[in-house]
Amino acid sequence: MLPDHIQETIQEELKAKISQVNSVHGGDINQASKLSLDSDETLFVKWNDSAPDSMFETEAKGLELLASADTDLQVPAVTLQKDSFLVLEWIDEGGGQQNSAFNFGAELAKLHKNTSDSFGLDHDNFIGRLPQSNNKHSNWADFFAIERIEPQIKMGVESDKLTRSVLRDVEKMYQKLGLIFPQEQPALLHGDLWSGNYMFTQNGKASIYDPALYFGHREMDLAMTRLFGGFPANFYEGYNAEFPLEDGFDDRVNVYNLYPILVHANLFGGSYCRQAENIIKRYA
Repeated sequence: MLPDHIQETIQEELKAKISQVNSVHGGDINQASKLSLDSDETLFVKWNDSAPDSMFETEAKGLELLASADTDLQVPAVTLQKDSFLVLEWIDEGGGQQNSAFNFGAELAKLHKNTSDSFGLDHDNFIGRLPQSNNKHSNWADFFAIERIEPQIKMGVESDKLTRSVLRDVEKMYQKLGLIFPQEQPALLHGDLWSGNYMFTQNGKASIYDPALYFGHREMDLAMTRLFGGFPANFYEGYNAEFPLEDGFDDRVNVYNLYPILVHANLFGGSYCRQAENIIKRYA
């Protein structure tokens, strides 16, 4: 149940009374509720009393950056942000339409056409509850190795989730990254684009949320859509119709997905640890 102190802060800040609170699924990291206000407004609130500093602040920034991009994707507007909670616009889920996934792919491609002069971001943020470093680099292979893989490897080895032999193998893998990745401009990424972070709304449009946003290689987002169940086939058709991928993407998917798999290894342990080590050995 939504804690009383959060309810009181929301009512005070929004100058409205909460008439109803209903629990909703909030993922593995946070708790969440649907709020009905006496003004007939409906909101979504997610909270975590042990949230790392700036976690909700950087999530709000990410949502605002996504919303500012020139796409037809629906991004929930930020209503209120505090250290331990985030209040967003409520968006009703719908069943989608025949062309919804195709259009979603095309709109994600439009998001990826937003570019920058470097890979990274002007601030660090989070993926799940883990810190995500976004120091800027001119080269994607360097950014991927230094800002994405290396912090997760260090964390995994120090916690004994990963074996120390991975340190030798990952150094060999780093030397090959420049030959694996196609050269492209930095693209604005959602950064955590799995099936739990989007839905189709009642008007058939796609809504995206829970970003771990930065400017990176666009294939990072596409690769992550292949994890945890994948996306509909016509999603990829829509993407390629708008912004075709370089040949050989299927051969690169596991390299990109090493990052979210390492994140899951550090968050949850288990089979993710061996899966990450096997990918590294394959490309070492």
